[in-house]
Amino acid sequence: MVLKRSSKPRINRKVLISMYIIGALLVVMLAFSLRFYNRIFGPNVVTEDSKGIELYLPSDPTFEEVVGLLELSGAVQDMKSFIWVARQKAYPINPKGGRYILKNGMSNNELVNMLRSGAQTPVNVTFNNIRRLEDLAAVLADRLEADSAAFMKAFTDEQLIEEVGFQPNTLMALFIPNTYQMYWNTSPKAFVQRMKKEYDAFWNEDRLKKAETIRLTPVQVSTLASIVDEETIKRDEKPRVAGLYINRLDIGMRLQADPTIKFVIGNFAVNRILTKDLEIDSPYNTYIYAGLPPGPIRMPSVDGIDAVLNYEKHDFLYMCAKDDFSGYHAFARTLRQHNINAEKYRKALNRSRIYR
Repeated sequence: MVLKRSSKPRINRKVLISMYIIGALLVVMLAFSLRFYNRIFGPNVVTEDSKGIELYLPSDPTFEEVVGLLELSGAVQDMKSFIWVARQKAYPINPKGGRYILKNGMSNNELVNMLRSGAQTPVNVTFNNIRRLEDLAAVLADRLEADSAAFMKAFTDEQLIEEVGFQPNTLMALFIPNTYQMYWNTSPKAFVQRMKKEYDAFWNEDRLKKAETIRLTPVQVSTLASIVDEETIKRDEKPRVAGLYINRLDIGMRLQADPTIKFVIGNFAVNRILTKDLEIDSPYNTYIYAGLPPGPIRMPSVDGIDAVLNYEKHDFLYMCAKDDFSGYHAFARTLRQHNINAEKYRKALNRSRIYR
């Protein structure tokens, strides 16, 4: 019996070995490619907060500073891979400062692209109820990169103040209380310039026409509004108080506004104005000098400004705080009635042993 050889070809041993080698190389290459891919595009930022965490980079940072702050954040899991990707994308050449949000799951590629492009997230800057420029500087320093001294330097820079159309004693009128979105590294000078744009937008055609109707400039409106704001915290009373001062201005009567005396003595907390206070010679003393003071005695509120522009029309010339300490005022048309109201208030202060 003759055995027939199978027609099925045998696989050459060398070929088989080659296939194994090629397969192994492919596996290695695939693993290397996957590792390379993950190094660039895989998640490398981990944050507990789903909204991410804030990263503050100072203006003109070095790459070493960026790396140090990222390490301090604890959000980047593999710093070596971040540094490698950053160098491949030439980020160390020109890092940009600002406030950035590191989001959970970000890859090195996304992180570097964000930092390299300077795509920072703005902060909300809110200010209101401000009496002094120093107070405003402190509020801004708490939200922006520059410190309060840097802001005060800008607020006292006469050239900058003149550039935006103000004078040192009227600068407070520039700032319209609100919440503004700004980049964290906004410089003090840029802040002042931004406020000029906001001021121009606030003083629209309607407000300008109303100011013209009462024969006041926008700065004068703000000056009067600052007095109104200090006179009453009651929003519904502001137009009536504004109307009283408009009446006095119209007949050339001195404003005799107690808030201006508080400004002169540097103490807004006093409850009683003394005779000696009224005798202080200052252009802000409206008991001595007629008309408006040289500028706002505080940052006027939007309610105060609009109260002046939309003042209540009446014939009151006098007012005094009510003796029930409600925060409202008793208004009078005559000095005789005003003196009666004032005496009630004085007695109420005495009963409460408030002498200053």
